[in-house]
Amino acid sequence: MEQKVQSAKKRELMYWYLASRGVPKSLHCLCLKLAEEYAVNAMARSCLPPPEHVSRLADTSFNHIVLLTDNVLAASVVISSTVENAANPEKLVFHIVTDKKTYSPMHAWFATNRLKSAVVEVKGLHQYDWSQEVNVGVKQMLEIHHLICSHYYNNLKENDLEYGGEHQNILEALSPSCLSLMNHLRIYIPELFPELNKIVFLDDDVVVQHDISSLWTLDLNGKIVGAVVDSWCGENCCPGRKYKDYLNFSHPVIPSHLDQDRCAWLSGMNIFDLEAWRRSNITTSYHKWLKLSLNSGFTLWQPGVLPPSLLAFEGHVHPIDPLWQVAGLGYRSSSARGQILEAAAVLHFNGPAKPWLEIGSPEVRSLFGTMKTSSNTVRNQSRGKKVLASVSA
Repeated sequence: MEQKVQSAKKRELMYWYLASRGVPKSLHCLCLKLAEEYAVNAMARSCLPPPEHVSRLADTSFNHIVLLTDNVLAASVVISSTVENAANPEKLVFHIVTDKKTYSPMHAWFATNRLKSAVVEVKGLHQYDWSQEVNVGVKQMLEIHHLICSHYYNNLKENDLEYGGEHQNILEALSPSCLSLMNHLRIYIPELFPELNKIVFLDDDVVVQHDISSLWTLDLNGKIVGAVVDSWCGENCCPGRKYKDYLNFSHPVIPSHLDQDRCAWLSGMNIFDLEAWRRSNITTSYHKWLKLSLNSGFTLWQPGVLPPSLLAFEGHVHPIDPLWQVAGLGYRSSSARGQILEAAAVLHFNGPAKPWLEIGSPEVRSLFGTMKTSSNTVRNQSRGKKVLASVSA
């Protein structure tokens, strides 16, 4: 019976990751309905932002926030929660970059549900006119990431799993983020926004609880990225996300001077100095590490977006207060509770159990209550109400 219990736990863990690849029917229908709105409703195709606000898109006196996402509902939650808690929402400019498939629904959503204060730009990747060098680089990057995830996915055997053990990291190959174009594209943020010099990057699985305007005045001390390093539990306290949890230190290619027990910096909410980034060789270094991984047979790190970024951004990270972001809310092992969750400026639902999926814990999913704000916004619009009613039906 004990063996059956352990076997059931292993299967449950794998099924849990597989379930994270799914798209709820309601979200799928929402995108279809919004795409229809874009086709038949002139208002849904209206300019974003309106002509009188276009100048703000490159005005460095405003606070610029970047989202790379193909999830309409998640983007709406991120933006509505940020605006709702902002001290000066009129200073905010949101730049949403999405893929060609999601462009029409994303544009329709924000065109028919305009914010009164902040500015929102929606741009599809097909609307960028990149150089041949950048296009080739993006293509090679995606191909290598797909090969890495496919390598782990094809070699994943249920009997090899150790419940709660180190092999759980290999299951990241089953995560949608492993193959997401939008997730990997963040290494090209300087090319996406050549006219901006400082931006805050937000993942689409975060909720903003407090005003974040002070991030733009934060002194990064010459570094390129500001990120949470130590967790709320204290200095050098970051269970499950130390360098050794991501990188294979037994491989000679991994630099020996790196401390295995160092905490890895958190993505999800970062402040980037794009001017300093452009002066560096970080993007080139990132590609170098991807090619080394390819040549090593994909044995340098666990599958995922963060490991090559840890190596490429080495020495360029400025640690910020841990309460700027509490992460890991998409995993079962998250121990952040109560006052810590209330005090955090940003809650990050990284992990398989996204709050829009039923596999998430009820306690954590309730923190995604900002979703109601965006839903209420839609209900206050006549066309949006029809869309939401159709999806509910």
